[in-house]
Amino acid sequence: MNELQVKGNWNEIKGKLKKKYAQLTDDDLKYAEGEADEFLGRLQKKTGKTKEELKAEIENF
Repeated sequence: MNELQVKGNWNEIKGKLKKKYAQLTDDDLKYAEGEADEFLGRLQKKTGKTKEELKAEIENF
C-alpha cells in the first residue's frame, strides 16, 4: 500500500488501530503527508512493534 492509498483509507485505518491499540491517542494517529517516519516512530514507541511490523499491519487492514 502506498502513501496515497493510506491517505484515502486513513479514517478506516485509524479506527482499526485505535481498536487494536487502546493506548493510542488522536495525537498519536495524526498523519501528515511526507511524515510517515515520524508517524511510525510514534506508533512504535506506544506499541513496542518495529516499523516493519507496523507497516505490514497497516497494509493488511
